[in-house]
Amino acid sequence: MSPKIPEPTGFPRERAFLVGVEIRSEPTPLPLEDSLAELRLLAQTADLEVVGETYQRLDRPHPDTLIGKGKVEEIKILLEETAADIVIFDTELSPRHQRELEEQFGNQVRVLDRTALILDIFARHAHTREGILQVELAFYEYRLPRLTRAWTNLAQQTGGGGGRTGSQGGVGLRGPGETQLEVDRREIRRRIAFLKRELEKVRAHRQRYRQQRRKSQVPVISLVGYTNAGKSTLLNRLAHAQVFVADQLFATLDPTTRRVELPGGHIVLFTDTVGFIQKLPTQLIAAFRATLEEITESDLLVHVLDVTHPNAIEQWRVVRQTLEDIGAGDIPMITALNKIDRLPNPSAIQALSSTFLHSVPISALTGEGLPELLQAIETTLFEDYAPMTVHIPYTEGHMISLFHEHGKVERVTHHDGYVTIRGLLPGRLIARFQPFTRRIKTVTEPDDVHEHIDLSGS
Repeated sequence: MSPKIPEPTGFPRERAFLVGVEIRSEPTPLPLEDSLAELRLLAQTADLEVVGETYQRLDRPHPDTLIGKGKVEEIKILLEETAADIVIFDTELSPRHQRELEEQFGNQVRVLDRTALILDIFARHAHTREGILQVELAFYEYRLPRLTRAWTNLAQQTGGGGGRTGSQGGVGLRGPGETQLEVDRREIRRRIAFLKRELEKVRAHRQRYRQQRRKSQVPVISLVGYTNAGKSTLLNRLAHAQVFVADQLFATLDPTTRRVELPGGHIVLFTDTVGFIQKLPTQLIAAFRATLEEITESDLLVHVLDVTHPNAIEQWRVVRQTLEDIGAGDIPMITALNKIDRLPNPSAIQALSSTFLHSVPISALTGEGLPELLQAIETTLFEDYAPMTVHIPYTEGHMISLFHEHGKVERVTHHDGYVTIRGLLPGRLIARFQPFTRRIKTVTEPDDVHEHIDLSGS
């Protein structure tokens, strides 16, 4: 008999138990069961083995443990039966809730929330220096208020807590632990300040790059959508690119830009952006500001929607709300109804097209519908004109010239320090003029004094 060849063994996957929580006074985009299913996908993306799940609907959160005491006891039993290493809540836990739940479940079980899980996934998928900086900043800002539970060596240094915990021996050990804790907090605050400075440099660099793009007059189109909707696959198909694609959540974090030629010969830039998700952590939105500004500076958005997902409409609403939150809600948008090749009933495409305005059914995988999508993009950017009234300071002379060169001016009104222009603008310029849509108030000029120059007949 030939001797057995030893095979290398990998680390066993950590076992996760999931807990969904619905507070009736705090409605969420997805139903509780669907949100918990999404949490399961997040856990699998983080290479966790899901061994069980439960949920609870509440009128109001419990002040100590978020969920009710009876549910805590039930989960303790389930954790022992499933031998789970981690319990993950499908909502953000306050530092108090996390501390109390960790005490209830014991030192052998870690307590995480949805935010911590998403941060872990982002940390796995960030590869560029910018992405790593952004994720690290979000991680530290999330961890700072939870520092006492973040590192076990600090918990050991604090010794017994006395008081509520009833531990003995806390007097002699508490002081050094608290001193060390403050040292660690200062170090984290110092690191946060450093990361913000570095990201501000990245932001300034991106701003200079965007200014160069504006001078070249090449329109920028951002692919936006729910995570795993097929944005990277679409970019690969349109630009013959090699962007990483995987059937998992948040496979792509770092934005990728590629040149694409439209049917009429116009050159545009397509940018693949980070996917959205319901309950997107506020720390990530703040940390990824430089990246998200790529979306807000776009001339057009293509919202890639997975029409085969059972919660497609809810995902569409999440993306629209996120765009509003980051200041991109007024940018012209086309909805790409993706994955029509997977629809069991092809006749459903017509119904979907009527449900979503300015939509084009496509399959990024097979290429079906892409010529129609590119034609719709070209029409929106270069052929469709929209009425617009803007108030531009004289110091922004290049914007005044831009309106006259590419728009159809109907009326010009001069004021003290700025000019109001009314007319028609091509779709590719609407987002660029959006900051000038608000009326400018001046001290020296009464509201009823204007100099009017009517150019409608010219």
